Amino acid sequence: MRKRDHNVLTNAASLLICGLLAGVVVAAAAFPVVAMSGLAAKAGAETFDALPKDLIEARSPQITTLLAADGKTPLASMYDENRKEVKLKDISPWMQKAIIAAEDHNFYKHNGVDLNGVARAFVNNSAKGTSRQGASTLTMQYVRLAISYSATHPADVVAATEDTSARKLREMSLALQVEKKFSKDEILERYLNIAAFGNGAYGIYAASQVYFAKPPSKLDIQESALLAGLVKAPTDFNPTTTYGYNDAVERRNYVIQHMVTIGAITQQQADEAKQIKLKVKDKRTPNGCVATNVQSWGFFCDYFYRWWLQQETFGSTTYDRERRLKSGGYTITTTLEVQAQKGADSAVRKNLGVNSKAARMVAVVEPGTGRVRALATNRNFKLDDPNHPQNKLSSDPVKAKKGVRGSYPNTVNPLMSGGGGVTGYQAGSTFKIFTVVAALEKGYPLAYTMNAPQQFKSEYIINSGSSAACTGTHFYCPKNANPAMAGPHNMWSAFGYSVNTYFVALQQQVGAENVVRAAEKLGITFRASNDAKFAASKDAAHQWGAFTLGVAQTTPLELANAYATLAADGKYCEPIPVQEIRDPDGNKLDIANPHCEQRVSKEVARAAVDAARCPLGDRSSTSKCGVATAGGVHNIVNAPVAGKTGTTDGDKTASLVAITKQYAVAGIMADPDWPQTNQHMGGNTPTGINPAVQETLKAAMKGKPRINFTPPSGKIVLGDQRSIPGVKCESIETARSRLRGAGFEPVVSSRKVPSECPEGTAAGTSPDGKTIKGGVVTIEVSSGKGSTPNTGTSPGPGTPPNNNGNGRGPRPRG
Repeated sequence: MRKRDHNVLTNAASLLICGLLAGVVVAAAAFPVVAMSGLAAKAGAETFDALPKDLIEARSPQITTLLAADGKTPLASMYDENRKEVKLKDISPWMQKAIIAAEDHNFYKHNGVDLNGVARAFVNNSAKGTSRQGASTLTMQYVRLAISYSATHPADVVAATEDTSARKLREMSLALQVEKKFSKDEILERYLNIAAFGNGAYGIYAASQVYFAKPPSKLDIQESALLAGLVKAPTDFNPTTTYGYNDAVERRNYVIQHMVTIGAITQQQADEAKQIKLKVKDKRTPNGCVATNVQSWGFFCDYFYRWWLQQETFGSTTYDRERRLKSGGYTITTTLEVQAQKGADSAVRKNLGVNSKAARMVAVVEPGTGRVRALATNRNFKLDDPNHPQNKLSSDPVKAKKGVRGSYPNTVNPLMSGGGGVTGYQAGSTFKIFTVVAALEKGYPLAYTMNAPQQFKSEYIINSGSSAACTGTHFYCPKNANPAMAGPHNMWSAFGYSVNTYFVALQQQVGAENVVRAAEKLGITFRASNDAKFAASKDAAHQWGAFTLGVAQTTPLELANAYATLAADGKYCEPIPVQEIRDPDGNKLDIANPHCEQRVSKEVARAAVDAARCPLGDRSSTSKCGVATAGGVHNIVNAPVAGKTGTTDGDKTASLVAITKQYAVAGIMADPDWPQTNQHMGGNTPTGINPAVQETLKAAMKGKPRINFTPPSGKIVLGDQRSIPGVKCESIETARSRLRGAGFEPVVSSRKVPSECPEGTAAGTSPDGKTIKGGVVTIEVSSGKGSTPNTGTSPGPGTPPNNNGNGRGPRPRG
């Protein structure tokens, strides 16, 4: 059979079936070929009984929009198809009339199948040398698109669009059912929301944005005609290309004239519309985290994306969750706070560009909710171009020799939040807070005093060849970063001055496994295999002597959230990047609610924060601080603050945590490509981590109320106080014996003081009066000069010589 004959019979069969469906009689004389075709009639009758009666509709894919915490500022959009459904009332009347003029003049007259249109198409397509016409109504076109989007198998998509009688028959049948189910306006609304307009625009909302950068309610006559003309062949009539522009204009004018034909506009309106020069924006909607509203916000966007893929609420597999994100049409209000994020972005890049091997990494968390308010680093969030790479060779010499490129200036690695192979960085003495928490939970008060020597011989066993071992032994023997740190200290002064030997000794008394457990309760995870090994059991943790000094790896986000838990009076909240998620129908999902639990008692949390005020130059009515390692933070932020500095051996990393009641900011400076870097990471230098953290917190706190931390109370502050026996003018040995017998730890001062007592005898004690049971009491030695020692005002535990009183003593490592 010739091709033309096949087409005639096919169209004839379709027409006959259409007549059967519509309940009309088609005169055989009008179409003699049909009358002669008993085969076509028989096929139609047999097929009729098997026709589907209902259209299974799946919601078409829609764009998901991410907003900042203010619910207004765009962050990013994610989609497989750029589409957002709108109501018909929000679509220009011109657009509604234009699509009818372009595709279906009788839309409001037929019942889903236009018999006159079918007849015209049949006659036209049967004639020689004429262009082919279609007979599909808007309702039938909607059915075809709806079937495609409801398909669960690729073959079903093909079947929905192939040029066969079976497909046309099914469309006609379902179109009749759709017309019974929905009003004409409802069908028109659904069609305009599902149709493809080219250039990645699906649905009228996306089309009006892509081509004219305006909402569909604002479309004028000629813009509406242009968009209506695109649905027939978006590629052929593409107005954004040189080859398609003229055809698009011609097609637009064709639709405008047909708007006159259906009575939608006057001829004068048509003539005026045709004279308007077509101007299109070609503004494709950004897609994904590499196309965020602000490039540096890509790191936060990526954190959200990774979080979403972990939520089983959105599917059983990561594939399902990703499809749900990119097609579900959600409106997601994230936790990103514009003020805090902009402050962090500026702070991490100040005096340190994107080409630095060192990465300044900052995370901001809200205490009491776990909401992540900002993530920033001095890197560009983008993939490096393999054909024209910008990234430098890796700072790791071994990798550089192999031609491996590093992660600067461009990276999409989750540097601040971890995962994807990023296990974290050593955070130094910021980990001492976990020893404080564990000690407080075991009943040790803030006033617990110990003599901290310059070097402490611990019971922890390490390799005898290690530089950290005592000479000739296999015992871990840490030192202080500064000899001035040696001497009696309580928790306030030891934490403020970052005294290593105090905290290793305290960890040993409390139990390293309890310190590790405290860190885990506050949200520290152990991604690095060696860290996980030590944290896996009590016995393994017992030999982790350096844990309190911050040798385990963590991320700025985990560290910020750990300190945020203390700022929230011990309430731990899972870090979360969203504060509201609504589906396309406006329903709110509960998954965005904070997930919190009390992990540390209020008393312990408040006491830990009280000690943590000392390093940053702040204090409460109960504090007994000494030297501060970052004493300027309090004045810079101009609010009650707490936190801790931290560095590692050779300053390979530097850290600072600074918290208020509203924000916890943690920063770590390291080389992500080479942990054993030979670069010194600055602490309080202009290119260091301290300025980045304190400036971030200052920016976040702008305009916020200054809320004080609640000071601790009760025995957790001073513990069980005991009277110190008088030892004035007694021999040193007698004084030692009496103090030890009273339950104290006596220490003899290396300095002599003027006293009326004989030289070499006890001139008094520091402190005098009362102190904690088991605490250190310093015996002051008389110089025999005849003056009365001022024992009542002697420097207390932890106050080093020559303290200038401004809280800014020597900057130690740690």
